[in-house]
Amino acid sequence: MNDMEQKKTNIRWYILALLFIATTLLYIDRAALGIMAPYLQDKIGWTEKQYGYITSSFMIGYAICFLIMGRLIDRFGSRKGYMLSMGLWSIAQLAHSLVSSWIGFAISRFSLSIGQSGNFPVAIKTVTEWFPKKERALAVGIFNGGANVGTMIAPLVIPALVLFFDSWRVAFLWTFPIAMIWIVFWALLYSKPEQNRKVNAAERDYIMSDTEEATAEEATTEVATTQKVSYLKLLNYRAMWAILVGKFLADPVWWFYLFWGAKYLYTKFGLNLSEIGLPFFTIYLVSWGGGICLGWLSSKLMKQGNRLNRGRKLSMLACAVCALPVMFVPHVEHVWAAVALIAVAAGGHCGWSANIFSLMGDVFPKKVTASVSGLGGVAGAMGGIIAPMLIGMVLQDAGAEGYLIPFTVAAFAYFIALAIIQILLPRVQPIKM
Repeated sequence: MNDMEQKKTNIRWYILALLFIATTLLYIDRAALGIMAPYLQDKIGWTEKQYGYITSSFMIGYAICFLIMGRLIDRFGSRKGYMLSMGLWSIAQLAHSLVSSWIGFAISRFSLSIGQSGNFPVAIKTVTEWFPKKERALAVGIFNGGANVGTMIAPLVIPALVLFFDSWRVAFLWTFPIAMIWIVFWALLYSKPEQNRKVNAAERDYIMSDTEEATAEEATTEVATTQKVSYLKLLNYRAMWAILVGKFLADPVWWFYLFWGAKYLYTKFGLNLSEIGLPFFTIYLVSWGGGICLGWLSSKLMKQGNRLNRGRKLSMLACAVCALPVMFVPHVEHVWAAVALIAVAAGGHCGWSANIFSLMGDVFPKKVTASVSGLGGVAGAMGGIIAPMLIGMVLQDAGAEGYLIPFTVAAFAYFIALAIIQILLPRVQPIKM
């Protein structure tokens, strides 16, 4: 057995590396507009309200496609599905460099969201196909780390490239050849493990090792999974509405930091393109670490004897507390003080997001968690559609002073969400369906 373990190939880790690279590229492309927004606003001349429409267009497409892309990928398979997703969003990202009006950017952002909405469904499907159950959580954690790496790379690399080539269009061009190379490697390397010639028998047996080991309870769950639970039926549960509220009120805060953070630092402190990289790298690095720590806190509270309900909600309360000081950002006079406050609040959001996803599994059975997650994603996207429009209107009328309103809302959104969650879901406990 040990000899077989030593001889088995490790193609699944190469597949995982491609998932990580794809997710990193996705977040680099997504973050590019927010980083370039101050420069482009001066160059192209869009208004704050029009910029709000541009960012909302991305969320409209994401909301529409989030529910249907998974089914398309199930139909076409992981190999063709990922090539389609990556190809669509890479062409849409490239299209940003060809436009010269806010309407052109809005159309490009909408197109970008269509392709990017397929990344996580196909990545999760790939992990399920290529990893045994005991390695799946690790695999998901690794490829999902590309989101953090992408948001940290973008503010360091994009301004440098734009300044070197003296063209803003480079910000939306440079990832395209990387994406095309990725598609070639994916096409050459990917097929299901039972069909992949590069996978030897030992690794294939290891990947498939737990497919025949379902317990009676798991078998019952598997049968139940074939019986589809409609979205309307899920909406009959108060717990579903609690999750929707948690996503609807919190997700727009993250989009505000991502799409308006650079604009605020430019407006308030005059940071230009050459100076924005390090502050934003710091914000996303701290938010990554903060999210991990707050996720750990939830597990720590439960290990100390707190029940699920108390442990989960205390952790969410800690996330809300981290976001509260962001209300002081408009009042500080030093750029790094503002960066620190935003970074801590962003970390609070990452912890909140982790707890919301955990809450889905706490309450709903496995057979419906994908549907619950899909509805939650739509709720977050709906908030992301409405908020940018409102922010754009506020800033259009109030100017730089108007930032006081979104930062104040960002400070209290989590407390409001937690209060509503407590009303809708006073006890966190599994639902029998």
